[in-house]
Amino acid sequence: MNRNRFTYICLITCFSIILVVMGNRTTEANGGLDLKIASFFKGETSVGTNHKQTQGETRVRELSFQKDLGKMAAVFQAEDIMLQDWSFYAREQAAGIDVKEYANVLRKKFPDWRWTERTTSETWEMTAVSTASNHHSEKLQFLATRTKQPTTAYIVYSVRGNEWNEASKSFIMSSQFENRLNDIFRGKPTVFSCMKGVVSDKIDKALEKTASELMSGFQAKEIEALKEENFMSVSAMSPLFTDAIDLKNNNMNLQIGLRSEGLGGPTTVVVGTPIITIEY
Repeated sequence: MNRNRFTYICLITCFSIILVVMGNRTTEANGGLDLKIASFFKGETSVGTNHKQTQGETRVRELSFQKDLGKMAAVFQAEDIMLQDWSFYAREQAAGIDVKEYANVLRKKFPDWRWTERTTSETWEMTAVSTASNHHSEKLQFLATRTKQPTTAYIVYSVRGNEWNEASKSFIMSSQFENRLNDIFRGKPTVFSCMKGVVSDKIDKALEKTASELMSGFQAKEIEALKEENFMSVSAMSPLFTDAIDLKNNNMNLQIGLRSEGLGGPTTVVVGTPIITIEY
């Protein structure tokens, strides 16, 4: 039962993204955190930055979230966590445009990417994948419902990698990356950054001790936590990150998940800002 509960908690944010993007289901969950996350992805909870920004302020914000993965990597390194996966995810609702026409516009802008199209009775999806880099992968998705009027559509861009090295850092911090976002999105997308790693099975630590050390590394204050014998999920506020969502009248911008394989086994660690969006 504990493992089933853990699987649900760990995957709820990822599933919330999928459900909202596809636009044909409503995520229902018990408890403040799940409801807040579901509301956030439906656009009912605002990100903790002012949307009426000047061009200069927007530039500062972009530089801020470009550094988020680097901050996570520094804490992972300090805590001897072996990195397995990192990801950047951005999405924007395609309101007031024909998403298929817009996809074709970007298809001309990225002719070297591999494009595929899929249509079902309920959804339409176009996906583009870039394999130009050996250090990371880029994916662009256009998703729309075909059963609702008006159509619900989203533009999603993601970058993933298995190593955080100079090449990865250089890309995320580059003007090429900023230009990519400007080319893809018409406004200011909602962004998420995540890192996943493993604490060696040679280091026998209690989950609470590992979580406490991570919280200290991120200078974070706990807002809400779920603690079980073999897993933990902690929502917190850290001064290292900018964007935040509202959780029970408290802002949170950091989520930490830990799962232990038991005595002598490895511990999986996932960190996300403002929430975790990958499976663990």
